[in-house]
Amino acid sequence: MSFKAYLVEDSALIRENLVGFLHDVADADVVACASSEEEAVRWLRQHRNDWDLTIVDLFLERGNGLGVVRACRDRMASQKVVVLSNYATSDMRQRSAQLGADAFFDKSAELDQLVAYCETLRHARD
Repeated sequence: MSFKAYLVEDSALIRENLVGFLHDVADADVVACASSEEEAVRWLRQHRNDWDLTIVDLFLERGNGLGVVRACRDRMASQKVVVLSNYATSDMRQRSAQLGADAFFDKSAELDQLVAYCETLRHARD
């Protein structure tokens, strides 16, 4: 059973590649995308129950991903938030977790771990 993913990424090329990747490899349907913190937070507030997984980049067109992670704090327990960024320092991983991220993956080196994480989500829904 597929799950609904919301993607917050400012690069159109990366966003397009992630949509295909998530669909083909992780069996996720990307229901919407945003490129800025404001746009992402607005969508999340208007669609509180319309997603299972939100994937957030730290550096956005305007604002940052930490604000998006913070905006997800009042989500349902079944909804997960992950950060996917090239800026995978231990400080950023820790800060993301403090703000409520369930996981953090390095965009350039940990895509396999993201797929494995998505598999656990998909199996939890079966």
